Amino acid sequence: MTVVQPEPSVASVPNPAPKVAIVHEWLDTVAGSERVVQQLLLLFPQAELFAVVDFLPPGERGMLQGRKVTTTFIQRLPFARKRFRNYIGLMPLAVEQLDLSGFDLVISSNHAVAKGVITGPDQLHISYVHSPLRYAWDMQAQYLRQTGLDRGPKGLFARWLLHRLRNWDVRSAAGVDVFVANSSYIKRRIRKVYRRDALVIYPPVDVARFQPKDGPRDSFVVVSRLVPYKRVDLVIQAFRLMPQHKLVVVGDGPEWDAVSALAQGAANIVLRGKLPREELLQQMQSARACVFAAEEDFGIATVEAQACGTPVIAFGRGGALDIVRGADDPGGPTGLLFDRQTPDSIADAVARFVALEPLMTPELCRANALRFSEESFRDAFRALVGRSMSDMANSVQPAPYDAAYS
Repeated sequence: MTVVQPEPSVASVPNPAPKVAIVHEWLDTVAGSERVVQQLLLLFPQAELFAVVDFLPPGERGMLQGRKVTTTFIQRLPFARKRFRNYIGLMPLAVEQLDLSGFDLVISSNHAVAKGVITGPDQLHISYVHSPLRYAWDMQAQYLRQTGLDRGPKGLFARWLLHRLRNWDVRSAAGVDVFVANSSYIKRRIRKVYRRDALVIYPPVDVARFQPKDGPRDSFVVVSRLVPYKRVDLVIQAFRLMPQHKLVVVGDGPEWDAVSALAQGAANIVLRGKLPREELLQQMQSARACVFAAEEDFGIATVEAQACGTPVIAFGRGGALDIVRGADDPGGPTGLLFDRQTPDSIADAVARFVALEPLMTPELCRANALRFSEESFRDAFRALVGRSMSDMANSVQPAPYDAAYS
């Protein structure tokens, strides 16, 4: 008697581990977006890594966990090591030349062009978006002013180039199956620019390295790179109006001279410059509150301050809305938000903070920061990949899940 075996169904066939490619824009330093890549490499130890260029210094290559990085032709262009950003107009072409045809899962870490890699119908492409291309979209006018490209022949060329980048940016969004945003703010930007929904998965923060410490808290602290959009100038102007409160400014950058001039003659304002990590940690641990005046895509330093048990006073737009628990939060406040980027608005927020300061305990701030741990990021991303791979295996269009985890 002949027994006919049934054809194996898709569900009954063992599912081997997918081949994974991780695509990042450029590797030249370790900052927030590189921390995301680091956690993705831990989550997918079999993954191969691709980037437009790789100029990461030897002392920072530990995050790559020994991986070789496959780069594009821009790596070999003249002066690329120092000026690779000047080749932004060629980067769309460059990422489209990466051969990812042998991978089941492609994860792009995108704030410029990484999501533009070409994938096929049987490949799942998940794009973790730190931000849509800022200087090509809503920050174009600010970028052109700050670089002196808002007039003249060079300015005309820059506007033409940004126009082409916008067109490519929208077109390449069609190749992404699932968008992931690093904050509710970036989720709204993705919706505005690409007309696509996104899941929010907060970026990983090494909260274990930032711990509360007993001791007096006697000053307000700004921790920031001194660049125009960080608006450290407004914080200094605000504290000039409040000589009874001490302000410590930590960080350096191209605005150092302007910030120094603003602080001159104010006995309550101290500029520390860039500090070693241990001294930076001590400043955050001993602060009454950390003050942030920028509109951030997310704001990792804000979470680091909260992990130190330190309340936050922040501009109430962008990623701060996801991080800071305000005065009306039923779980207890961990900071305050101000609604205008002006010295008076910051000074008013400081006055309100002083009245509510006893409620903002180190325990509440620390517990709030734990929502953004590296483990939380990996758990959320692992769950998303599992759902999306299952949807694709069952011939269902992968879709984002409409609630940010908390």
